Amino acid sequence: MNYRVPQPVPQVILDDVRGAQKMLSGVSRVTAMEGSRHLSSLTGSPVHLKCENLQRTGSFKLRGAYVRIAGLRPEQRAAGVVAASAGNHAQGVALASSLLGVRSTVFMPVGAPLPKVAATQEYGAEVRMHGQVVDETLAAAQDYADRTGAVFIHPFDHRDIIAGQGTVGLEILEQCPEVRTILVGIGGGGLAAGVAVAVKALRPDVRVIGVQAAGAAAYPPSLKVGHPVSIDEPVTMADGIKVGRPGDIPFRIIGELLDDVRTVSEDALSSALLLCLERAKLVVEPAGCSTVAALLSEPELYGGGPVVAVLSGGNVDPLLLQRILRHGMAAAGRYLSLRLRVADRPGALAGLLAVLSGVDANVLDVSHVRTDPRLGLTEVEVELHLETKGPEHCAEVARKLHAAGYKVMS
Repeated sequence: MNYRVPQPVPQVILDDVRGAQKMLSGVSRVTAMEGSRHLSSLTGSPVHLKCENLQRTGSFKLRGAYVRIAGLRPEQRAAGVVAASAGNHAQGVALASSLLGVRSTVFMPVGAPLPKVAATQEYGAEVRMHGQVVDETLAAAQDYADRTGAVFIHPFDHRDIIAGQGTVGLEILEQCPEVRTILVGIGGGGLAAGVAVAVKALRPDVRVIGVQAAGAAAYPPSLKVGHPVSIDEPVTMADGIKVGRPGDIPFRIIGELLDDVRTVSEDALSSALLLCLERAKLVVEPAGCSTVAALLSEPELYGGGPVVAVLSGGNVDPLLLQRILRHGMAAAGRYLSLRLRVADRPGALAGLLAVLSGVDANVLDVSHVRTDPRLGLTEVEVELHLETKGPEHCAEVARKLHAAGYKVMS
């Protein structure tokens, strides 16, 4: 990355991260590091997955939340804490507060997935639903803090949060000392900033690369102008990194220490989620697998030594997971939709299905159109949705249909 931010780096240093690691001993898990043969073959370098999706509460957020709340003065703890989140930060604050005996209130948007709301309550927080978007929820939480004296726990823009998240970087260096590149997702920037502080202090030769969803990529334009800028209406399925403006403290650290920031498409995110599920047997949310999406999108950038991709979280709503899996299968060429015309007579559909059966294509759905004025009197249009084995299989299906005399319209 060619951009360098002129402001001095905030005082988040290696000793802060090491102190956080001691504080988190027995609280957060030292999450597993899993190798990926498929991603290794794509990049030409060993690829390891740092499984923060298996962390307590299902994401790295517990680390920073616990360090932040543990650092409060007694009178601050007595006043309680408040947070705003649609999911991972909410659960991290709720569990950290319960472990430390601090009362917590978490504001969540009205449309937050029910499993995340239930989990936050079960971890001990009082949940208040407010607003349709996170900005409205955030304003409500800040207003609550002003009225009650509760301490607002920011999801990423605080030095204690960054120090806690940086313990992920220390674990990576301990688990994979030969690492040459670390990929980490970026929303507000707390995790990436913390990892960069820890890693660059100990191993300045290791590349640390951030990854953002293309529809919510506030860092590239911010780094270009040298200060945080907002993007209007960020749009991405990766709600964990759907942040419209970089945090002030993480921004300065990232501008100074990160080697690059890459962006990934929605297709790449859904394909990455599908790969994690099928190949690694890991349930990872879209934000959590943004690093895998980067490897799939530009594997040639990550040769030259071992790569560690941080899987930052695994909290995904089952209904969203179902939609994403369908999208991921389509992006990977595993679904094929087509229209063709057949004779409107008994046995015509059976003949078509026999051709598809012969090429081992699984028919998911069939629909007929008989009333289109473009159709002849003896024709019917058939729309098919097929499950295939990939792009090559799709091409084979098309060839077989053409050889059998069918004209595929789409």
